[in-house]
Amino acid sequence: MNFNVELVAAMAMFAFVTSVTPGPNNMMLLASGVNFGMKRTLPHWLGVSLGHFVMLLLVGSGLESLLKAHPLVYQVMKVIGFAYLLYLAWGVARSGAPERSGEEAAHPIGFFGAAAFQWVNPKAWIMAVGYFSNYMPTDASLTFVVLTCFMFSAINFPSVGLWVWLGAKLERYLQHNTVRRVFNGSMAVLLVVSMVPVLMI
Repeated sequence: MNFNVELVAAMAMFAFVTSVTPGPNNMMLLASGVNFGMKRTLPHWLGVSLGHFVMLLLVGSGLESLLKAHPLVYQVMKVIGFAYLLYLAWGVARSGAPERSGEEAAHPIGFFGAAAFQWVNPKAWIMAVGYFSNYMPTDASLTFVVLTCFMFSAINFPSVGLWVWLGAKLERYLQHNTVRRVFNGSMAVLLVVSMVPVLMI
């Protein structure tokens, strides 16, 4: 296939818009930025982008066709994903300042937990499948598929990182435990709400 600048630009815009808009990943990264700061959230942040990169490669290699042939698998994954997200939302709601004493210490989500979550995150699937269904030419070479997956992830990493940065900036305004608990509770609710639209698909 011939290199098409307009197509690649459209793919880049899709990657940016879907990465930077609110969703389960970004709600969790925002909350983690508030509660743990950018440095401690980095494994979570990397897990989101690299986990989705692996998903993109597999979808580009034919995983999408397998899911279309067995739609029940996708439905089961959505249910598992929602159940896991409820668990994560409960953890967000219970989070507090990392230096608090006399209570169970909270921990940020790790690299492997964040990467694994992509496989049961309906928005991540919509991003990956939409990327290939709407933009990938039928005659695309393997090199083009791999390079555009790298492009997507290169855009995704700083885009989702904006939510970590915003959370870290908000932390100074949430020093009081009551205010922080209200914020974390709100984030937990928004995390669940962010999942509802994709569950309807």
